[in-house]
Amino acid sequence: MTKKLFLLLALFTVLFAEQEATYVGDKSCVECHAKETHEWKGSHHDLAMMVADEKSVKGDFNNTKFDYNGIISTFFKEGDKFMVNTDSEDGTLQDYEISYTFGIYPLQQYMIKFPKGNVQVMDIAWDCRTKEEGGQRWYHIHVDDNVTAGDILHWTGQNFNWNYMCADCHSTNLKKNYDVETKSYHTTWDVMNVSCEACHGPASKHMSWIKEQDKTTANSGFPISLKYKVGKWDVNATTKRSALTDKEISVCAKCHSRRSQLDDNFTPGDKFSDHYLAVTLNEGLYFPDGKIQDEVYVYNSFLQSKMYEKGVTCTDCHNPHTLNRRAEGDKVCFQCHQSETYTATSHHFHKEGSTGSSCISCHMPARTYMGVDSRNDHSFRVPRPDVSVEMKEVPNACNLCHTDKEPKWAADAMKSWYGKTPVGKQNFAHDLQALRINSQEAPKSLYNILMSEAPGIAKATATGYLGYYPSKQTYTTTLQMLRKSDAKIRRTALQALEAFPPKMRMKKTFEMLSDPVKIVRMEAARQLSSFPLGEMPKAEKEMLLKAFDEYEKILLFTAERPESQLSLGVFYTNRNMPEKAKKAYEESIRLQPQFVPSYINYSNFLLAKGKNKEAFEILKKGIRNVPDMAMLHHALGLWYVRNKESKKSVAELKKAALLAKDNARFNYVYAVSIGEEDPHEAIKVLEEIYPQHTGDMQIVSGLMYYSKQVGDTEKSEMYEKKLKALQNFSVR
Repeated sequence: MTKKLFLLLALFTVLFAEQEATYVGDKSCVECHAKETHEWKGSHHDLAMMVADEKSVKGDFNNTKFDYNGIISTFFKEGDKFMVNTDSEDGTLQDYEISYTFGIYPLQQYMIKFPKGNVQVMDIAWDCRTKEEGGQRWYHIHVDDNVTAGDILHWTGQNFNWNYMCADCHSTNLKKNYDVETKSYHTTWDVMNVSCEACHGPASKHMSWIKEQDKTTANSGFPISLKYKVGKWDVNATTKRSALTDKEISVCAKCHSRRSQLDDNFTPGDKFSDHYLAVTLNEGLYFPDGKIQDEVYVYNSFLQSKMYEKGVTCTDCHNPHTLNRRAEGDKVCFQCHQSETYTATSHHFHKEGSTGSSCISCHMPARTYMGVDSRNDHSFRVPRPDVSVEMKEVPNACNLCHTDKEPKWAADAMKSWYGKTPVGKQNFAHDLQALRINSQEAPKSLYNILMSEAPGIAKATATGYLGYYPSKQTYTTTLQMLRKSDAKIRRTALQALEAFPPKMRMKKTFEMLSDPVKIVRMEAARQLSSFPLGEMPKAEKEMLLKAFDEYEKILLFTAERPESQLSLGVFYTNRNMPEKAKKAYEESIRLQPQFVPSYINYSNFLLAKGKNKEAFEILKKGIRNVPDMAMLHHALGLWYVRNKESKKSVAELKKAALLAKDNARFNYVYAVSIGEEDPHEAIKVLEEIYPQHTGDMQIVSGLMYYSKQVGDTEKSEMYEKKLKALQNFSVR
C-alpha cells in the first residue's frame, strides 16, 4: 500500500467513523419536553445536589449548636456563606464553608471541599421532616456510636467521601478522575444534579435527529428507547422479561443498588454488569430470607420478586420524572391487581382501612436507614412470621405492627387463616441460613436452592458455596453453573471453582476470559494471575494479557480505596512484580490503618520474600492499630508457630478464638495448638463451637481424633460417622 493511499484511507475512516454522542445539558430538553421537565423540576433527582445558598439550604444556620458526645458543632452564616465549626481530621474544631447540599427529604446533608479535590459529606444532617414527625433538627447519622477523628466512619474519612461514595449517582455524566500519583481528585460533571441525560443518555444525536427530522431512526438518536411499553403491564400476561425491560431496570440499578463501581463509563443501554458489580444476598447485608438488612437500596431486592420475573419494571409503579408512585398508596398495586380480591378481608384478615390491610405494609415491610429514612423492601414477599420463630433475628411484617406479640402467635394466625403456612417465591431462608452457619445440612440445603424455583439472585448466592464442599458432585455442578445465562451465577461459580485443584479449573477459568460480561472476565483474570504464564500460543497469551490489563484498570479506577490497593498488591504479587506489590500494600495501610486484611496479606508477602522480621513487625503494627481484631492475633499466632515459639503462639491463637467465638477456623486451629498437650481442653473448645458449625469437616474430624486420643471410643465413632456423612453427601 502506498503512503498516499494509506493517508486517504485514514482520512476516510475519520470522516465516516461513528461519532460518539455527547452530553448537551437539560436546558436543551425544555422546549420540546415541557411536561416532562415540569414534572422533573422539584423531584429528588432535580434536587439531588445543589450549590449551597438561601434557596437550597434547609438546615438552621442561625448560630445553632449541636452536641455529639461532647463535640460541639456550630452552624452559622458568614455573609452569604453557610459555615460550620466542627471537628476536623485531627479532632480539633475548625471552620468550614458548606459548598453543596445533598438531598432534600427526609434529610439533607452538607458537603465541604478539601484542598486535594476531595469533597466530604458531613455526618451531622438536617432532619427535614416536620416538627410533628420529630424533624426540623440537627442529628448525627451515627447517633448510637461515638465516631471521633481517625474512625473509619468519621466524616473526613473515605467512607464519607463524595467523589467515590456518592458522586456517580447524584450528578450527570460524572467523571471521578482520581490521580494515583498526586492522590487528588479532578472530578467533573456535565450537570450537577440527576438530569434528563442521566437516564436517557447523551442527547447530541437526538438533537441532530430533531434538527434533521430523520424519522427513520427508531431510537431518535438515544442509545436506548424508554417508550417501548404500550399501556400498563398486564398481570395475566404470559410474557416475561425482555432485553428492553432489563435495560430499563439497569438504568435505575446504576444508582439504586448496593454495588461496586468498575468505571464511570456507563451509558443507558449498556449492560449493568459491565460497569458495576452488585452484591449478592450476603450475610450482614440481607437477612437469610432475602429481606433488606443493611442499606442495600432496591435492585437486588427487586430481583427476588415475581414482578421482576414477569417483566414489571420500575416505571410501572413510579413516574420516572416526578419519581412519585403512579397512584396513591395501595392504588399503585391496583393498576394491575384486582382491588376487589386483595382489599377483601378474606385476603388480609384485618380491619378494612387498617395498616394490616395495606398491600405495602404487608408485602413491602419498611426499614429505617440514616436515622430517619424509611425504605420499603422491594422483593414483594409473603409475610413469613414462621421464619422468625426459628430465626429470631429475622424480622417479619406481622410483628413490625404487633410488637407486643411473639412470631409464633403471628405464624399460628396465618396458618389458621389460610389452612397452611403461605411461603411465597422467596422460600430459601432455612437453606441459606444452613449455608451461612455451615450446618451438617448445608450441602443438602445448597442443592435445595439450586434445584428449586428460587430467584436467580438466591441461586447466585448459593452457587458461591459450592467450593465449601469440594467433591465430584459439586465440581460437576460448578461447571454447569458456569454455563448459566445469568452473569451473577457465572461469576459466583468461578469463585467456587477456585476451591478445586489447579488441574481441574485452569482450562475452564481460561475459557471464561471470553465471557461477554465484565464482572465474569475480571474474576477469571484475578484467578489466572496466580498461575505461571509458561509456554502458550501467542493468541492465548495476548487474550490473557488483555484480561490482566482490563482487571488492573478496574482496580486502578478505585485506587483511593484500601480494598483496591490490597487487590492490586495481590495481583502484582501473583504477576511477580514485587516493587509494585509492596507499594500497593503500603498504600492500602496508609489509606486505612484499620483495614486488617492489608496487614495479613502484606505480612504473607514479606514472608514469601524471606523477610521474616518485617512480616512480624507488620502484624504487630496492625495489632497496635486494631488491638481487638481476631484475624491479626490468629496470623501472629501462626507466625510464632513457624518460628517455634509455642507458648507465644498458643497465647495468640487463644486470644483469636476468644475474640471470635463463632469462628470455626480460629477455634479449630487453637484446639490443634493445645491438642497434643491437653486433648481434653481441645475437645472442650471444639464442642463449644460445634453446635454452630455442625457441617465443618475440620471441627468434626478434630472431635473424632481427640476423642480417640482420650479413649472415648463411643464419641470418636459417632464423629467418624458424621464425618463420613459430610464427605459422602448426596442429593436425594
